[in-house]
Amino acid sequence: MGRLPVITAGLATALLLSSCGDAEPNAESDSDVGAASTSASADTDTSSASEDGEPFTVEEQGSYDSPWALEFLPGTEQMLITTRTGELLLRSTEDSTDAAETSVEGLPEDIVVDGQGGLGDVVVAPDFEDSQRVYLSWVASGDGGTGAVVGHARLVDSGSSAELQDLTVIWEQRPKTSGSGHFSHRLAFSPDGEHLFVTSGDRQQMSPAQDLASGLGKVMRLTPEGEPADGNPFAEEGGVSSEIWTWGHRNPLGIDVTEDGQLWVSEMGPEGGDELNLLQEGENYGWPEASNGSQYGGGDIPDHSEADGFAAPATSWTPSISPGSLMIYQGELFSDWTGDALIGALSGQALVRVDLDGESAGEEQIWDMGARIRDVEEAPDGSIWVVEDGDGAALLRLTPPD
Repeated sequence: MGRLPVITAGLATALLLSSCGDAEPNAESDSDVGAASTSASADTDTSSASEDGEPFTVEEQGSYDSPWALEFLPGTEQMLITTRTGELLLRSTEDSTDAAETSVEGLPEDIVVDGQGGLGDVVVAPDFEDSQRVYLSWVASGDGGTGAVVGHARLVDSGSSAELQDLTVIWEQRPKTSGSGHFSHRLAFSPDGEHLFVTSGDRQQMSPAQDLASGLGKVMRLTPEGEPADGNPFAEEGGVSSEIWTWGHRNPLGIDVTEDGQLWVSEMGPEGGDELNLLQEGENYGWPEASNGSQYGGGDIPDHSEADGFAAPATSWTPSISPGSLMIYQGELFSDWTGDALIGALSGQALVRVDLDGESAGEEQIWDMGARIRDVEEAPDGSIWVVEDGDGAALLRLTPPD
């Protein structure tokens, strides 16, 4: 499969990314949506660890067109897969045949598929085993243009069919605006299940990220029913401000929480300056006033500095890798990785591991996957599943080598 050997931070970035090309071909396209995938497993379905020490074996589990998110269902041997083009699929994790896969009915009727927009994230409720509730994000139109939407529904699986029942919209990205990029709309729950975090991109408008009266370029902290959570830092200002947890974000396409409640976000920068951020209540992460990247066309942006008043990233990447997802590994199958961040790189066509130690990001390891990586998830058995991006995108299961 041609993956890179393990390389430490800094040197890894320089060696891998020198051949990746621009992360975002232009300001309107990003590399969030790209050309058809080149399967990482095109030559063989299974690849054992090589002599240069690759730490996983890869097994292909199927392929999809325009997949966007993966989610495992607790207490089952099933997973959900969304596609940007508007499908929700329920499939067995034990059987990779077509017969083990069901198309879920009852999806929103107002999904707008355009540019980076479409059906997005899927996560299960913390009490899923009792409630069977799942949360979805998608893009819908309205006054002013389009925007991200979050809703929840009950997943009913009869064995031969599956559907969403009682679908209820609980949150909308405000304001809606023109364009078809930087929706973000990734979802994550706090470990106690009390808070739902939603990433809201800047919609390629830039300046709203610094405006607390706008819901763009923010990370929101909500209740499971979509209300502003008690104790949010700008609650007294009311309106959309009461939903905001952090601000100054560009296109945060990955979000996850450690077991002890630390909230991490991976974020696409402009031309360079992709970020991994530890989010702290009320902090401003600088976009578009500070970035370790540059504007397209060569416009300068001041780098993050201690004196600028903005929260600096825990680590960043220039040239870009285009982080499209983030997962904090909690399993034991890859015991050396427990508590670390795993990032799917789109333009970087790689799986990236960042060693997390408390509030610090340390050594990185980067493996060339030979294809854009859209999402990364941990299975109940501790195996790591990744899905590529684009048409014919492979779903891959990673396990330690024998």
